[in-house]
Amino acid sequence: MTAEELLEIYAEGERNFPKARLNGADLKGADLSGINLQGATLSGANLSGADLTGANLTKADINSSDLTNANLDRANLSGAHCHSTNLSGASLFQADLNRANLTSANLTGANLAQADLTATILSGVQFLEANLNGCKLRAVDLQKSNLSGIKFIDVDLSVANLTGANLQKACLQGSNLEMANLQQANLSRADLSRASLKRADLTDAIIYGWNIENADFTGAIMPDGKLYQPETSDGEIYQPESSEKLSQKVTSMTRKIIRTDKAPAPVGPYNQAIAATGTMLFVAGQIAIDIRLNDIVYTDDVAKQTEQVMANLEAILTEAGATWLDVVKTTVFLKDMNDFAAVNAVYAKYFDAETAPARACVEVSRLPKDVLVEIDCIAVI
Repeated sequence: MTAEELLEIYAEGERNFPKARLNGADLKGADLSGINLQGATLSGANLSGADLTGANLTKADINSSDLTNANLDRANLSGAHCHSTNLSGASLFQADLNRANLTSANLTGANLAQADLTATILSGVQFLEANLNGCKLRAVDLQKSNLSGIKFIDVDLSVANLTGANLQKACLQGSNLEMANLQQANLSRADLSRASLKRADLTDAIIYGWNIENADFTGAIMPDGKLYQPETSDGEIYQPESSEKLSQKVTSMTRKIIRTDKAPAPVGPYNQAIAATGTMLFVAGQIAIDIRLNDIVYTDDVAKQTEQVMANLEAILTEAGATWLDVVKTTVFLKDMNDFAAVNAVYAKYFDAETAPARACVEVSRLPKDVLVEIDCIAVI
């Protein structure tokens, strides 16, 4: 399909172009709002200044494309391939970039406010002057990245890997850094006021001149390797145990991956077992009911039913103050085990294989309302 053909059909009201092949297409400044380009190939395309508001670009190939100053507000780019893509000056407000590959992408001056970049690959990304306020960067790998002076206000960086990162003079006000790895990070003169660093690891971090007013260090390992201890009522501070024992204690108090070569290794996005302590949350089995319709959706599409199930589970977890990172066990019920691969492909978007919960999957003779899949979960918060 040529760019001209796409624009002509789009002008007639068509919005669905899944898996379209538009390599190198010139779509500069085009109005493509609400378009469905799921799985499409747009590598090397010129989309600078294009309006892609609310577009569906899941798993699309946008490698080396030009999207400078494009409008991608609320667009879905989950799982998209954006290697070396130029997104400078682009607006990605509330965009979904979950698990997208942004290796070496240019995000200079881009608006990523409230965008979801959970588990996104960000190696070599340029963030200069980008607006990242309120965005989700859970479980991202930014080790040894130069983030000096960056503004991460109210950003979710929980479980992020920031080992050796340069965060000198960075603004992290109100950000969530729970369980983040900040070993050897440079936090000199960084603003961490109101930030949550619960159970974060700050071993050997550089902290000269940092601002930690009203920051929460509950359970954190401090730069000297000792567990953070608040002052007692009489002003004394508890003397912690050795740093080695403290590391073991912090792990056991939260979540620990259990692995052994004496049992079968995981063959999917799950672990053999999880040891966890805290408040347990038992989430009832969810099926593909869309609350807007109050009815089952996608009756013949197990993958789309799984997406609806995961959305329902996520809504309940969020209400309880939990995230997918807090889930320790799931059970998947299938009407037909032949659907396992399709269900697993959707499920894998929500869990990293290294930290995924334990899981069981069974085939059953029938499920409520004759759905194709049901999933429940247990979380610890």
